Amino acid sequence: MEVQVKYRNDKYGNPISVLGYGCMRFSQKAGKIDLDKTEKEIMTAYKAGVNYYDTAYIYPGSEVALGEILEKNQIRDKVNIATKLPQYMIKTIESAEKCFQEELKRLKTDHIDYYFMHMLTDIKSWERLKKLGIDKWIKEKKEKGQIRQIGFSYHGNSDMFCQLIDTYDWDFCMIQYNYLDEHSQAGKRGLHYASAKGLPVMVMEPLRGGRLVNNLPEKAKELFNNYEIKRSPAEWSFRWLWNQPEVTCVLSGMNSIEMVEENVKNASTAEVGEFSENDDNLLKEVVKAINEKMKVGCTGCGYCMPCPKKVDIPGTFSAYNKLYSDGKFTGLKEYVMCTLLRKDTTSASNCIECGKCEQHCPQHIKIREELKNAKKELEGPAYKFAKKVAKLFLKY
Repeated sequence: MEVQVKYRNDKYGNPISVLGYGCMRFSQKAGKIDLDKTEKEIMTAYKAGVNYYDTAYIYPGSEVALGEILEKNQIRDKVNIATKLPQYMIKTIESAEKCFQEELKRLKTDHIDYYFMHMLTDIKSWERLKKLGIDKWIKEKKEKGQIRQIGFSYHGNSDMFCQLIDTYDWDFCMIQYNYLDEHSQAGKRGLHYASAKGLPVMVMEPLRGGRLVNNLPEKAKELFNNYEIKRSPAEWSFRWLWNQPEVTCVLSGMNSIEMVEENVKNASTAEVGEFSENDDNLLKEVVKAINEKMKVGCTGCGYCMPCPKKVDIPGTFSAYNKLYSDGKFTGLKEYVMCTLLRKDTTSASNCIECGKCEQHCPQHIKIREELKNAKKELEGPAYKFAKKVAKLFLKY
């Protein structure tokens, strides 16, 4: 393949391909990762300059498959491996060490280039890890060269994300970010905050789990089809991200040669600042079309925060809306991640109806009423079961 992807630098000036290979969704065959097919896809990406490969301890078979492919093709030292410590499962430093050594073995390497605290959700989660001695453990690993750079991945609101950025001398971070989530989760505010602190920002879910490609409403498809510039929905999503200089690397869970080739082609030509005002307006109209089923007109601005009872109001409304736009599973999944995977829950059920939030909402949303509606639909039997499981895993 003649085209070559572009690069942006990490905190220390090392080039990172703007397109990263997300290794969670490798192709399957008979219930197992199809190694031959996956190898062809990874090597196609590698030959086009993709040098960032993102996996995790909890992705079934992913680290093993990646390690075998990199070793077989003798390219381990020519690429960057990013993997993750399941910090929510860690009870002692010894268990962290055991996990880490297992990852090295799976990946057939003696070091990890970019090591994440996986799904770090709040300050208290990080404080718990510090009490275990994680900061000293990280320091020792970095001194030995076993961990080159340390960061964290995040699901939650922008306020907590910014607090986490300030709580440690991180080397990088990763957020969910796309044109539909511009003002939810860490959002643009979080992206700019991290970048202003000198941190490279890796982006996951650029297509919202395929939602921005496979499940677009007809009105959104028509907007794309009738626009003067012809791009696929996936290309619009990726270029919107690469248009922003604060975005370092965008992950894609590629599992076909065609997908690799399309993404590589776009990653070889995308430029910062290439979007026109008309391009931006098009995507705003697409967002409106997607959000026509929204239950609450929350923009995720965060003016309602902080809540005295720690309710994640923007996160709750985002999950509530996704319940209707993306389906029950997606909505509940986001709600669990944003409200339960932390020491102190941030559920709608925490609300005491003080009304403080409503005094600051520029959309004049009846927040207390809508939180009741969200609670009714999101905090059913499945959520209550997840809450019990979370308490077992996050036993501080």
